[in-house]
Parts: sequence; C-alpha cells; structure tokens
Amino acid sequence: MEQQPNNWTGQRQLAEACWSQARANYAAAVTLLDAGVYFASVFFAQQAAEMALKAASIRKLHKIPRGHNLINMCSGLEAPAEVMNASAELNPQFLSTRSPEAATGVPAQNYDRKSARLHLRMAQTIVDWIKATLY
Repeated sequence: MEQQPNNWTGQRQLAEACWSQARANYAAAVTLLDAGVYFASVFFAQQAAEMALKAASIRKLHKIPRGHNLINMCSGLEAPAEVMNASAELNPQFLSTRSPEAATGVPAQNYDRKSARLHLRMAQTIVDWIKATLY
C-alpha cells in the first residue's frame, strides 16, 4: 500500500518530487527518441505525463491518485479537451510499451520515430498545461 502523507507539508514535498520526476522522465523520453529506442521513449513520455498529473492532483486536490489512468487524473483536474485527448493517446502506453500480451507483439518492434514523436508531443501538451496552471 502506498504511503500517503497526511499533512500539507508532506503532500507539497511529494508533489514537488513528482513534478521533478515528470521533468526527468520527459528528458529521458527525448534522449531515447534521439537514440532510436522508440518503445522506451513512448513509455517515458507516458510516465512524464503521469508524474505531472500526479503532482497536479496532489497540489490542487490534496489527494494522491491511485493507479495509472491518465484519463481519470485529467477528469479530476477538469482538464481541457486538448489535455484529455493527449491523456487518451498516452493512457494505453503504460502497458503496451512493456508487455507483449498487452501490445499484441513485441513492444520494441511496435513503435517507430513517428509514433514516439507523437507521444512525446502528447506528454508535452500535458506537462505544459500543468506548468501553466500550477507552476
């Protein structure tokens, strides 16, 4: 079970840690795209969005979201349509970039530069919205 800080100071620290990790995940996604490791770039793009949304949920709603559903996190934050669409594009990537059963094949063979760039743009949309809204 995930440890949840019950005081505002602990929540703020966790939100800041999630925000820092979101930026690190985004940088990793860019690096992996440049290196041609497309499936991993997509995974880290999804993780960047997830950590950014988690940070926003903690800051704005004072609660730590459970699970990895980006659409639910965006709904809770009343995200605009563009951000909701980006979350819908990234949402399945949590599993399909890592698991052959979820990907219906080998994840490392299912992504190309074009798809990695698309998912990186989707992550950027979410991160930019959160940055403009909360940071």
